[in-house]
Amino acid sequence: MAETIFSRIVRGEIPCHRVYEDDRVLAFLDIGPLSRGHTLVIPKEPAETLDRLSDESAAALGRVLPRLVRAVMAATGAPACNVLQNNGRDAHQAVMHVHFHIIPKYPDGSGLGITWPAGRLDDEEGRRMAEAIRSRVAGD
Repeated sequence: MAETIFSRIVRGEIPCHRVYEDDRVLAFLDIGPLSRGHTLVIPKEPAETLDRLSDESAAALGRVLPRLVRAVMAATGAPACNVLQNNGRDAHQAVMHVHFHIIPKYPDGSGLGITWPAGRLDDEEGRRMAEAIRSRVAGD
């Protein structure tokens, strides 16, 4: 994996406003926040995308993410938040190190703005896609 700013933050070479740290996970405030309290949660393990992350690091993220969401919400008083993980350049991932954004959403509209151009799932395509995914999960 190529060197990233997050690798340097994990090693302590670049300072950050840490909000949480354990053996596998680091969380800190985003320096380009979309809203007050915008927090990044990263595994210390270097992996570009979620599918390349070890089960152990993924589990560690899963264990701490809800606790961090609760803490960000309580500290900011935001009534809602988005938890976002972009996976790959085509999905708008800017730093090629797995990371989750906790982005508080406020009544003034600050936070993440998204559009959701929903389509419609064809029943037959749904059956085929579900089977394709199930077979790959089973073979994983």
